[in-house]
Amino acid sequence: MLDALTVAVSVAALALAAWCGFAAYRDQPTKDWHFIGMAVVTVLALVQLVVGVVQLARGQEADEGTVIFVAYLLGSLCAVPAAGFMSLAERSRWGSATVAAGAVVLAVLEVRLFDIWTVG
Repeated sequence: MLDALTVAVSVAALALAAWCGFAAYRDQPTKDWHFIGMAVVTVLALVQLVVGVVQLARGQEADEGTVIFVAYLLGSLCAVPAAGFMSLAERSRWGSATVAAGAVVLAVLEVRLFDIWTVG
């Protein structure tokens, strides 16, 4: 995996979490700008998925197993969009809080992906 890409996804996810958390604090639902931020974070996670699959196809292996690695890649890709869809159902401050929580989950998944890939 590319360490810089993992850091970029993590930082973007934490920035989205802070932004949506601030919106929840201000009693605001998710707005169009939040969905643009979610799209950016999701595209970064998609790029990471493609890079991970390409590296596996080249013969590199994750330290803790390919199946777990791919499962975490897919979970990382789905975390923010799932929270975004749930925020559409809850058009209150709790929708913003849901997206913030999903973004924090993505950042934690990124740390775990780094651990799974890194040869110890």
